Amino acid sequence: MSFLNSISIQPLILSGGSGTRLWPLSRECFPKQYLPLNSSSKYSALQRTYQRLNGLKNIQSPIIICNEEQRFIVAEQMREINIKPKSIILEPFGRNTAPAIVLGALKAQEDKKDPLLLILSSDHEIRNNSEFLKAIESSLDSANKDELVTLGIIPTFPCSGYGYIQVKNAIEDEKNIPLSISKFIEKPSV
Repeated sequence: MSFLNSISIQPLILSGGSGTRLWPLSRECFPKQYLPLNSSSKYSALQRTYQRLNGLKNIQSPIIICNEEQRFIVAEQMREINIKPKSIILEPFGRNTAPAIVLGALKAQEDKKDPLLLILSSDHEIRNNSEFLKAIESSLDSANKDELVTLGIIPTFPCSGYGYIQVKNAIEDEKNIPLSISKFIEKPSV
């Protein structure tokens, strides 16, 4: 894939949140994505979200979306890891994921370039970073053909709190091979 050397990847990090899931550690003014929850790292989940992209070619400075109360936390945490965001977009109030992505996509288009957007949640824990990077790299060809790519994991137990991706023609032994999605099942019953 020779285009990998020239493709521009714009990380868009979703960092809003109200801090209700891990109370009392996480609070409205300081939600979990700003905490160093991994005992083997001094960095917050937000900082590790950008750091885990190390090794990808042509990664741009991130666009980060957060709420107004968290803007200084975001700016300081990025400064601590020597990253100057392309932009920190402030949501006046949370309106879920899709509107935040639209705001970030519009910001990414301001300079009249057409980067591939890499939408990242700021509160994920990814333990196998090399496999994560391989999954991104293997999806770039599909994304470059204007296909929407979703990264997923194989569930290990039923959970009604998450959505499920049902793929067409799953390949059992191959990792990081893009598959077509037949449907998305939003938070099914157990």
